[in-house]
Amino acid sequence: MDVHLIDGTYELFRHFYALPSAKDPDGGEVAAVRGVLTSVLGMITAGATHIAVATDHVIESFRNDLWPGYKTGAGIDPDLLAQFPLLERALTAMGVVVWPMVEFEADDALAAAAAAAARDARVDRVMICTPDKDLAQCVRGTRVVQLNRRSRTLRDEAGVIAKFGVPPASIPDYLALVGDAADGYPGLPGWGAKSTAAVLAKYGHLEGIPNDWRTWSVNAAQAGRLADTLARQREHAFLFRTLATLRTDIPLFESVDDLHWEGPTPAFAAVATRLDIT
Repeated sequence: MDVHLIDGTYELFRHFYALPSAKDPDGGEVAAVRGVLTSVLGMITAGATHIAVATDHVIESFRNDLWPGYKTGAGIDPDLLAQFPLLERALTAMGVVVWPMVEFEADDALAAAAAAAARDARVDRVMICTPDKDLAQCVRGTRVVQLNRRSRTLRDEAGVIAKFGVPPASIPDYLALVGDAADGYPGLPGWGAKSTAAVLAKYGHLEGIPNDWRTWSVNAAQAGRLADTLARQREHAFLFRTLATLRTDIPLFESVDDLHWEGPTPAFAAVATRLDIT
């Protein structure tokens, strides 16, 4: 069996900015929710059998306590934020397993679910449905992969290395050094994608990078500057890696059988009418 794990937050954002406005009978904005539900129904029609969706019920998480600049819900369109609880209720009515995250993030749920599903020998492939680079750390060989549903492309472990220059296990270290503007942490000054990939491809993790920059796989002048920055901001680098590391210890389900779609619940008829889904 294949297990499909969907980034509901990404999907809601994507549909919100891609679709024209649509209102329910009460005047509430529902276009993004309708788009996500239609998309998920399309996956099921195409053959998806075991499926779950993770959402950021609140944008903030435990990471906001670790770094003051970490992403928040500030500045997000109210019409978009208001659709998160509606999406969760609608998916539940449709019979789809939903994980609304509060202390943790949707990305953590996807990482934890992928790890748990991969432990089941009956699972042929786990597809994490998001292009988010954070989730690249969860890819394992050709069995746990990322599916970009927008471009209809799969990224396995070889694809992660081709894209970032480092294997999945080094992605948190990579993000710690280059930063992640979407999540609100800057990385270290001067550490660009190419230099970071070159160093981590050789040493793997932050603690493996030697102080003697003359052994690094970058030119001497650049290596000296990078080494000085890393020495001065080492604490920040490790903090950023903590921010980038997804949690896989969150209990979400007892068995992958819990993710099997059994059809819509009786409540879905009213939801479909409200959202004008046929």
